[in-house]
Amino acid sequence: MDINRNQCFLVGLVLLFLGVQFLMVESFVFTPEFTQFLAKQTDHPLASVNAAAPALIEAAEPVIKKTVHPPEWLGWALLSLSGTLILQSLVMKKPD
Repeated sequence: MDINRNQCFLVGLVLLFLGVQFLMVESFVFTPEFTQFLAKQTDHPLASVNAAAPALIEAAEPVIKKTVHPPEWLGWALLSLSGTLILQSLVMKKPD
């Protein structure tokens, strides 16, 4: 399946918005449920800590949250890739 002009432009716009998002934020904090889901999927010791935490503290939710700090170059890389895709979509022929 060939990628047409509209699809290339859409992917470029999505990457543009993601690149701006990564440049504007300093870190992402996952919810405790998603942190525990990631820990279970990767067999990380955090899964056993989160499972034991409600029994110890009598809290309904796990107490550990994962924080991710994306590198600065990621935003710039997404912006440059999006610019390339948007410009490429403008020189492609229109779909029939």
